[in-house]
Amino acid sequence: MSENSQAGKERKTAIAPMLSVRNGKKAIEFYKAAFDAGELFRVENDSGEVVAQLSVGEAEFWLADESPEHSNFSPETLGGGSVRMILTVEDPDATFARAVSAGATVVWPVDNQYGWRLGRIVDPFGHHWEIGKPLPKVPPIAG
Repeated sequence: MSENSQAGKERKTAIAPMLSVRNGKKAIEFYKAAFDAGELFRVENDSGEVVAQLSVGEAEFWLADESPEHSNFSPETLGGGSVRMILTVEDPDATFARAVSAGATVVWPVDNQYGWRLGRIVDPFGHHWEIGKPLPKVPPIAG
């Protein structure tokens, strides 16, 4: 995909995480399989290391092979991460099951809690994802 593929697209202020991983090519394939991610942008060097922009629906995130020389470490290298991703989707149960089928590990299953339908997985690269959606608000009973 061309580096200019986003040219002409009006941008709003946004924050998109960049996930550091040990194997960028494998991570891209996992996110495609687990979340039906689309690949918006990709750069690959001669060593096979990648930087890529992905999207799940309209939500975008980036990933890159870790680069210790630039102080970018994956959760695998660090023994854990400091950020959890929250993926809000229409069908948390189906998305959760798809992620587990693609190789994610269940941290806790999807359930109704805190006003959300929510579950948590860890992907094969050490990143934690909470997958859910807000539950409909129940109006108070008039009495």
